[in-house]
Amino acid sequence: MKADPKGVLTGSHYIDGDHACCEGALASGCRFVGGYPITPSTEVVERFARRAPMVEGAHFIQMEDELAASIAIQGAVWAGKKAMTVTSGPGFSLMMEHIGLAVMTETPCVFVDVQRGGPSTGLPTLPGQADMMQARWGSHGDYEIIALSPNSPQECFDLTIDAFNLSEQYRVPVMFMMDECVGHMMERVVIPPADRIEITPRRYTALPPGEYLPFKPGPDMIPEMFKAGDGYRLHITGLTHDFKGYPAMNPEVQEQLVRRLVDKIRLSEPKIRRYEEDGVEDADVVVVTYGITSRVAVEAIEAARKRGIKVGMLRLVVVWPFPEPRIFELACRGKAFVMAEMNYGQIFYEVERSVRGRAPVVLAGHGGGTVHNIDDIVKKIEEAHRCLS
Repeated sequence: MKADPKGVLTGSHYIDGDHACCEGALASGCRFVGGYPITPSTEVVERFARRAPMVEGAHFIQMEDELAASIAIQGAVWAGKKAMTVTSGPGFSLMMEHIGLAVMTETPCVFVDVQRGGPSTGLPTLPGQADMMQARWGSHGDYEIIALSPNSPQECFDLTIDAFNLSEQYRVPVMFMMDECVGHMMERVVIPPADRIEITPRRYTALPPGEYLPFKPGPDMIPEMFKAGDGYRLHITGLTHDFKGYPAMNPEVQEQLVRRLVDKIRLSEPKIRRYEEDGVEDADVVVVTYGITSRVAVEAIEAARKRGIKVGMLRLVVVWPFPEPRIFELACRGKAFVMAEMNYGQIFYEVERSVRGRAPVVLAGHGGGTVHNIDDIVKKIEEAHRCLS
């Protein structure tokens, strides 16, 4: 195991997506993980528990349950650590209240969800992609989050770093939406030296305690932070609060606060969005997909092209915020869409909404447990192509 002086790995490794996610977290500066075992995500925290003693300042605590894990990481953040928790569907459901708290208190942290088949206990060891709407809308109230979806172990490393960077830049909880296939898939992962990895530092204030207001936004709508023990007065609440952090429960403050929590992400969507396109410009049919399904869709697209259909692919890397402007732009060019995902229609509804009635949208849904049958996606591509006739 080749590591730098602080214990962070470098070089080329043959590891699975769960382990790559762990290494990405360490490389990003994450030094606290609170977790509770649950298949198929446990390998992330198992590796972190083994690696923590080798990395300067790193700590792992196995909490008594997912509720405890999702609040412990927020305490660690306000104590000065970069932190994450890791879970799967049933545990993710339990964490929703604390995701809302992280939104309201603008606590930068990462929630890793290695998706499996559901609902309820579902299919613990088999894949699914049916937590995508829960990631966006699972907690109550108005808010915006960021969610990324890797499709390879290499991306599990790279995008975990991006998840931490985005959480720090926008002071928002970031969802890292893996799936069982990507989590357990073993491939070559290249970990560059630390000086080649771009890390976004935490926004700590330079103001003295007497002048600092912990929730007063800067010009980009993001407040600066502080950490416990530095002499600043600490008051963090999930109640609607003023710039000092104290409860101010009236409609005027609610409008000011929640509008900013929403707009700091919505208005930055052009900077946050990330997707990959292949053959989209001259395509008649565009397959929209993400995660492991994007790798299956590649073969389906090739098969459809051999049948004479012009097909392109738009792979969502950042799923939330959703790239509505790009989908609408393609719809206005007369293209049909196929949404391929391992559920019965979640991101499909976002595509359907985004085209605003200007293009047909066909769902290539699948309930999970296995990846798609390639022929099923090909049939949906043909169906979408017929809609253009």
